Amino acid sequence: MCGIVGYIGPRDATPIILNGLKRLEYRGYDSAGLAVLQNSHIEVRRDAGKLSRLSALVNGDPVHGQIGIGHTRWATHGEPSARNAHPHLGMTGNVVVVHNGIVENFMELREELSAEGVVFKSDTDTEVIVHLVERYLGGGANLSEAARKAFTHLKGAHGIVLLSSLEPDKIVAARIGNAGGVVIGLGQGENFIASDMPAILEHTRQMVFLESRQMAVVTREGVCIQDLQGKPVDYEVHNVSWDPVAAEKGEYRHFMQKEIHEQVRSLTDTIAGRVDFEEGRIRLPELNLTAEKAARIKKIFITACGTAAHAGMVGKVLIEHIARVPVEVDIASEFRYRNPIIDEDTVVLAISQSGETADTLAAMEEARSQGATLWSIVNVIGSQAMRLADGYISMQTGPEIGVASTKAYTAPLVDLYMLAILLADLRGTLDKKRRTSLIRDLRLVPDLVGQCLERETQVEDVARALVNTSHCLYLGRGINMPTAYEGALKLKEISYIHAEGYPAGEMKHGPIALIDRQMPVVVIAPRDPWYDKMFSQIEQARSRGGTVVALATDGDEKVKGVADHILWLPETPWLLSPVTAVIPLQMLAYHIAALRGLDVDQPRNLAKSVTVE
Repeated sequence: MCGIVGYIGPRDATPIILNGLKRLEYRGYDSAGLAVLQNSHIEVRRDAGKLSRLSALVNGDPVHGQIGIGHTRWATHGEPSARNAHPHLGMTGNVVVVHNGIVENFMELREELSAEGVVFKSDTDTEVIVHLVERYLGGGANLSEAARKAFTHLKGAHGIVLLSSLEPDKIVAARIGNAGGVVIGLGQGENFIASDMPAILEHTRQMVFLESRQMAVVTREGVCIQDLQGKPVDYEVHNVSWDPVAAEKGEYRHFMQKEIHEQVRSLTDTIAGRVDFEEGRIRLPELNLTAEKAARIKKIFITACGTAAHAGMVGKVLIEHIARVPVEVDIASEFRYRNPIIDEDTVVLAISQSGETADTLAAMEEARSQGATLWSIVNVIGSQAMRLADGYISMQTGPEIGVASTKAYTAPLVDLYMLAILLADLRGTLDKKRRTSLIRDLRLVPDLVGQCLERETQVEDVARALVNTSHCLYLGRGINMPTAYEGALKLKEISYIHAEGYPAGEMKHGPIALIDRQMPVVVIAPRDPWYDKMFSQIEQARSRGGTVVALATDGDEKVKGVADHILWLPETPWLLSPVTAVIPLQMLAYHIAALRGLDVDQPRNLAKSVTVE
């Protein structure tokens, strides 16, 4: 995950920034850089690769100053390289910026700025931000005003930090949506900025967390926080424990809640470096897939356990619909014992958060013994599932501490979507127009997830209504049938409420007998190709006296008229709808469990990595 560190005060900023970035290194990145104001001039050092390369660069060409910003980056636009690494300077050399997130409309902004004479020096979306700020500085605005005006042009979710040699006494930071946190650490005559607390915890325990659509002007003496219209806002200073576990939770009650909210950032990171939005291409180099190998594939088996298996079910729909390759999904614990029909033209794709799940590894060994090509989608770099595979996709979500998986569910959904596009492209089953359209939709994902997270209060209200229930039925159809399974699993795992996920069309073949006022029915009914069928399920549940909780697309008056409770979803391209649809279900399970006073992060009888069969 991209990391940000900033400092303003009497000390040398360079070692503080480098040490802070080092503390965020575990989140993953492919380039790093820093910018320091030295003798009234902004000096930038940046390079592709690990922080050790940046440190060597700084040692060879030292830079010192009392104000600076730094960044570790996963590439989202443009290959990992020194020219694409952050920070990015404007044309005048007076403004520099670092940024987490995806500027969804960067192509339009780039064309607009180019027409004004701006010369771009990188392939990144981030560079448009610094040029927009310079545009307004050139028109007479001060740094704060120029930043606010620039931010109004940006679509998507962002964490942004910038400084200017024209106003060397401040750093401007902003959080727009949920692209990751922006934390301000308060010191004595000095202040710190970071994307996450571990980067600055050694310097201060006094933390301020920016909310969405807030901007902070940070000086040595203090911080002023405003909304994006320039209106001052009150803020709370949090006294954070030195306990590293408690500190890692930050402002959240539980790791699970934190990890739910990290999904904007984790999804941005799983897209990072793999999508060329200009060319409309997917790049998954670690998969070692060529056009020749892709053409030979006759069948794919996806094998996994629990939450990962539900992701695989979505993957089946994606790969078959986009790439037209037959896919079977097997629970890993069953796969090796049913003597599956496998040959050298078969791919077995294993999905595992830990990469050490015993049943999944056994399934991979069985596939290897029969000559299949092995792929894996894993979160833990260097895990056994990664090492066993002929090719892999890293989820890039960062550590997931909560036992009930959240961000390690949505990341594989996006990975599988990208895999489907790549397969289709290499096999020649996808024309350029369709491919470009599918890839363009990926730019929307972080912001759409952010919109879901902003509705947490509404989800909590529904949780209060369901907190004392004993049973629950989840219904989904088509690509969101697995969403029903995953929603029910989350409720079972952490709240200990009996819940069943069912294909909606099967309701009348048995589960309908259970429906009454004591059996809430959660119906996943976004506007997708199965919408009319799902609306029929709502009416059937209501006619049996069931309490209906519907997931519905914003503005759906039809569902609003028949459901008892609604969890609203932003309009999402249907192939990506499982990513947004699961977010309120994760939050619903979390809040029900929290209201019941249960151990959310470590539910009874469960472990994060199941290493026995």
